[in-house]
Order: sequence, then structure tokens, then C-alpha cells
Amino acid sequence: MNSTEDSDEFVSVKYLSKMEESNKSALNVMEGVGQPSPVNTDLVRKLKDRKKKRHPVSTYIEGIFAGNRTILSQAITLVESSLHSDQKKAQEIIAACLKTRPAYSSQHPAPSIQSPSPTYRIGITGVPGVGKSTFIESLGTYLTSQGYKLAVLAIDPSSSRSKGSILGDKTRMEELSVDPNAFIRPSPSAGSLGGVARKTRETIILCEAAGFNVIFVETVGVGQSETTVHGMVDFFLLLMLAGAGDELQGIKRGIIEMADTIVINKADGDNLNKANAARVEYTNALHLFPPSENGWAPRVDICSAHTKMGIEKVWEAILSHREITLQNGFFQSRRREQNLQIFYEALDEGLKQAFFSRKQMDHAVKKIEKGIREGLVNPYFAAQALIDKYFSEE
Repeated sequence: MNSTEDSDEFVSVKYLSKMEESNKSALNVMEGVGQPSPVNTDLVRKLKDRKKKRHPVSTYIEGIFAGNRTILSQAITLVESSLHSDQKKAQEIIAACLKTRPAYSSQHPAPSIQSPSPTYRIGITGVPGVGKSTFIESLGTYLTSQGYKLAVLAIDPSSSRSKGSILGDKTRMEELSVDPNAFIRPSPSAGSLGGVARKTRETIILCEAAGFNVIFVETVGVGQSETTVHGMVDFFLLLMLAGAGDELQGIKRGIIEMADTIVINKADGDNLNKANAARVEYTNALHLFPPSENGWAPRVDICSAHTKMGIEKVWEAILSHREITLQNGFFQSRRREQNLQIFYEALDEGLKQAFFSRKQMDHAVKKIEKGIREGLVNPYFAAQALIDKYFSEE
């Protein structure tokens, strides 16, 4: 639970007490007539008991390894929490989960997809309306029917005003959400860069420890999150539409360069001919790009997530990419680079938390904020002054 939730809990309990006192006032003159409470007492009780639902670290670890989805969800909530006590527990859980994963090297190559404990991370992006949720459900149900265990980490954009998020992916993936071999976790982007949840990397680790061997990471498709997601997955899939304008100008060159496969969705009905034409255009465009360092030649396929046409072919392309990168060692080196990125992100986050957790620094920041808003303080000099102040007081 974060500080906002603590405040909400306090307000709700205080409000309940006031309402109970008002019910005893002289205005209640109808003696003997019961009046319903204006407050949902069950909700207030749940708010009071919410803090008590935190388990010992060992309970989370055992539950994750046992594949307990309820415990897994609660552990992910800990990871996403901003409370210091929750973060401390979360780091212990992550450390335990990492012990079960091999450190890939030339002496210890990554396992194949058929091995007892393999994992494969797939990033899926595309502009809003391209059909990401339908595509994920179609490909996901195909994978679970083949015996894979799938975790879908769907990032929903958070409101910059209310900080709220719809988290509606479970409602859009009706079939997959009830599949016993699938786990869907919608997470709010919480204002992080490009709409990617800050703790997605840690969530991947927990899901893999829980036995899920294929991880989908869905971006919000806003144009900035792709780079971040590309840096945490093994395969990057770009969904596109045909007939929605100039295909080659519709997306940035950088996103096309990152894509391991471009899939043109909604290739059905009257749109099938347009999809085939778009496939030719994208295929020709890809020949203009320099060869990929992973030895893989990006492909362009068409599919209809609605009719499930072409879904199996998309998975075949993903398996082919994995086999090639395993053989040439790119898979292993990429995983090591991802671990290095995790190190720098954790270092950056730790320094930030240490800075703002010091009370005198928090007070100083608020004073400088006022000066900046009034145009009296140079923001660059102010930032450097605070950094100097932080280190001088150690």
C-alpha cells in the first residue's frame, strides 16, 4: 500500500466515525425505525485490514515457486509499491527468484524452448487500434493449447491528472483470462517514461520463477515505450494495419529497425488484398536497412487475429528467431546486457530514493520548487546545489 492509500484509509475511517456520531444527533427523531448506514462498512473494514494482508517473505517465495497465482499477484503488488517496507520485502523475493535462473555465458548456454525450465520474452507493440489485445489472445490461446505457460504483462496508460488507469486488458481477453495456463497482469504505467511500468523487469523475474515459460510484454503503443520494452525482451514484434494511410510513413524508422518481425493484422475480408500489398511494401523497405547484429533477417507476415489466420506462422517465425540466436550466442549476450541494464536502473532508482528519503533534502526541494515556479531560481544551478548539499551532509 502506498502513502496515498494510507491517506485514503485514514479519511475513510475518520469519515465513518463522523457519520456514526451524526446518526446519534437530535435529527433522528423516529425512535425505533432502523436507518441504513450511509457508509459501506465492509469497505471500511477492508481498508483497516489491508495492512494485515502482507505475508512473510518466505510465504511469497514458496507461493511463487509453487505457482500460486494469488501469491504471485500479491508479490507483484509489493514490487509495484512505493512503500519502503514493501520494497525491502520485494527485493528479498526477487533475489530468491533470481537464484533459480542461470547466468548465461559461453560455458553455460541458454536452454532451448523445449527444456524443463526455459523462458522466452516477447515484446508486442503497435499503434492504438491495431488489435494488440485480440492478437495476444489469439496467439496466447494457441500457445497454451500447445502446452506452454503464458504470462501477459499488459501496460495500461495512467492518467496524468488522477494517476488512475483503466486496466481493461482482462475484459478484452475473455478467453485467455480464464485459461488455466495463462496469467494476465495489467499494470499502470504510473507516469514512467513511454508508458512502460517501472517494475516490469522485476515482474518478469517473478513470473518466470512461477513457471511461466513465455512472457508477453504489451506496450501502450504511444511511440516512446518501444525502446524500453525492446531492451527487456528477446523478440520484438510490431503489429501494423494496412489501408490506414501511407504505411511507410506511418511509423518511425527507429521502430522498424527494432522489429524482429512485422505482422500486418486484420488481414481478412476486403482488407486481405491491402494487407498483401502492405507486406510487399514493408518487405522491400526492410531491404534498405543494414543487416541485424543478431544474424536474423526481419520478416513481414500477415494475420487475422479475429479469424486466427496466420497465427501459427507467426509463432514459427518466433521459434526460428530463437533457434538462430541461441546457436550464434546472441541470445546469451543479450540476456547479459539486460542484466547490466537492470544494474544501472536499480542504481539510479536507489540513489533517487536515498536522496528524497532524507527529510532535510525533501524540505529543500520544496523551497526551491517555489523559487523555480516564480522564476527566481535557475533550475540547473539549483539541482547542482542540492546534489552538493546532499553529499556534503553525509
